[in-house]
Amino acid sequence: MMSSSPARCAWARLRSPIQKTIVVIAALLLVVAFVALAQTSAGPKYHVVFQLTEPEGQAWDMMIAHVTNMKAALAKDGVEVEVVFFGPGLNMLLKKNSKYEERLKQLADSGVTLAACQNAMRFMKVTTEDLFPFAAQVDSGVAELVRRQKEGWQYIH
Repeated sequence: MMSSSPARCAWARLRSPIQKTIVVIAALLLVVAFVALAQTSAGPKYHVVFQLTEPEGQAWDMMIAHVTNMKAALAKDGVEVEVVFFGPGLNMLLKKNSKYEERLKQLADSGVTLAACQNAMRFMKVTTEDLFPFAAQVDSGVAELVRRQKEGWQYIH
């Protein structure tokens, strides 16, 4: 007499065709779920937050160049970028700085978050309407940097 394996015994205990159908469907659903999870993108490999607090000048141009160069260098692995503007750096996001508008819009269109500090906005009496329309806002620039670093983002000043 042949001895049965434990799996064969469990299958044999399923008496009705409905029970066997339910087990087969459940197994297929598990396979489909594993395939879907395997194909799901893990998102960008890199997460980088920049701080911009300097007044107009070389720092503004350098920030644009650094973000652009970094995005190009890390493109194959994916990179998520946020630039937090506070203090004198907030001025870069003001509509009156039209000479930066096109380059900043290109960054925003490429997925870079350009975040204005609301504390700096209140202090400088800046309203949402004063900012470029593609600018985001955060409650506190410094707190945003802390949050991002706690989440594992790389911090560039």
